Amino acid sequence: MLQNLVIQNYSLIEDLELAPSANFNIITGETGAGKSIMLGAVGLLLGNRADTKVLLHTDRKCIIEGTFQIGSYKLETLFEEYDLDYTNQCIIRREISSNGKSRAFINDTPVTLDALKKLGDYLMDVHSQHDTLLLGSVAYQLSLLDGFASNQSALKDYQQAFKKYKDLQHRFQLKKNELQELQQQADYNQFIYTELAEAALIEGEMEAKEAELKKIEHAEDIKQKLEATLDALSNSEQSILSTLQNYNKQLQSIKQWSIAYETLANRLQSVFVELKDIEAELEAESAQVEFNPKLIPPIEERLNSIYSLLKKHRVQTVSELLILEKTLEGKVVSLDQLNEEVLQLEKEVKHTYDVVLSKAKVVSENRIKAVPKFEQSVKALLKELSMPDAHIQLVLSADAPTMYGIDKINMLFSANKGVAPNELKQVASGGEFSRLMLAIKYVLADKVALPTIIFDEIDTGISGEVSIKMGKMIREMSARHQVVVITHLPQIASMGDKHYFVFKDASGERSVSKMKELLAKERVTEIAKMIGGEKPSETALKNAMEMLESK
Repeated sequence: MLQNLVIQNYSLIEDLELAPSANFNIITGETGAGKSIMLGAVGLLLGNRADTKVLLHTDRKCIIEGTFQIGSYKLETLFEEYDLDYTNQCIIRREISSNGKSRAFINDTPVTLDALKKLGDYLMDVHSQHDTLLLGSVAYQLSLLDGFASNQSALKDYQQAFKKYKDLQHRFQLKKNELQELQQQADYNQFIYTELAEAALIEGEMEAKEAELKKIEHAEDIKQKLEATLDALSNSEQSILSTLQNYNKQLQSIKQWSIAYETLANRLQSVFVELKDIEAELEAESAQVEFNPKLIPPIEERLNSIYSLLKKHRVQTVSELLILEKTLEGKVVSLDQLNEEVLQLEKEVKHTYDVVLSKAKVVSENRIKAVPKFEQSVKALLKELSMPDAHIQLVLSADAPTMYGIDKINMLFSANKGVAPNELKQVASGGEFSRLMLAIKYVLADKVALPTIIFDEIDTGISGEVSIKMGKMIREMSARHQVVVITHLPQIASMGDKHYFVFKDASGERSVSKMKELLAKERVTEIAKMIGGEKPSETALKNAMEMLESK
């Protein structure tokens, strides 16, 4: 239930606050005074989008805030879903800044518009002339029938199963496409992988083979230089090692006379040891050098094979070829695995689809059972609203599963005797449509938890006795739900518990819309004006008093 509404800097409203009755609230005013502007502000609380055009003063932000009593609506789970603090009193706020940025809050916690819309569905039902279009949509017609059939729980179960089915179907299709792509490339992948695997490539192999080839090709030159160096070190009469050893002995004999001599002797000894190691390695390397032309062809053949693979796959190194081989190996191996995954997903999709159909059948059966009662209930109410020959017909037919079930629906209507029911837009006038919508809302009022119902000019096209009956019907609804009615009929306006009057104030630099709650005497005058014009007669005033007293 809406306890308090604050609107600041919105459209023509500078600052407005109201605390509506828990039952029947009336809003009246001249055309263009801003009655429906309030609905736009309420729409923002329910998650509608907004832009800077709603700002009355562009130098400051717009604020819409509604306080709702939600203690008996069992919304704790919804608050947990969006990680919100739950209290019996819920405050929803929208802010639109001058730069166009919009923010939404539930109990001072920032939320998305989706969260706001979801909560708003439990707090308010706004009926406006826009419902003429809504009533023509399959989804809206099904929602009305589901509300009457108390089908919400079964529909929720179905929608959860349907969402799981669609998610699985999406995953199955992706995997199936992936499998088809792999299958198309399977032979090629297998061929390339086999070629690389049989090549038995080794990391760094190409560089090692290239070095080995150069060593064989230059063997004679290498051998000659190694031997010449070895001769100089140890094989000649005046070899470097023998000479060095002689002088090393001389320094060793004097090292006890000075730290400096000892250091030099040790350093020279280190040089001698290093040269002995070099001598040994030169001998080993020289022994390994052999000019053997027969070794060249197999090395060149191996290198040519590697060069060919590099060129074929447009890479520069053996490392890249090994990465490609690993990748192809994964694809070859994963083909079988992926095929198993696809088969498993296909089974899951089929099973989930069967579950969807099973749950959809429950939803559909509930709808089918509810159709006759719905038609009879609406027809009876239309008779009370002076449409004795009105006839409404809901035609259900089978459909492929959607988020709304497996039913197509077509709402047909006829207001006149002897006229076959047809689509609303072809047979219903404004007044007929208003009465039809009220009848539908009335039969749903006991079935659907709608704490606050707002009617925007649902009395369009009606007057006289029908308006009195409509007012009584709305008043009966207000005993179970909070109702707000924007009306131009005195018969309906007189039946409200609270009466708000919307007017334009042009006393400032620009016209603004204002609203005030009418006191008892002011209310008599306002209803009299609705009866007899701006200057009501005594008769009009008397009629207004009688209307208020007889509600």
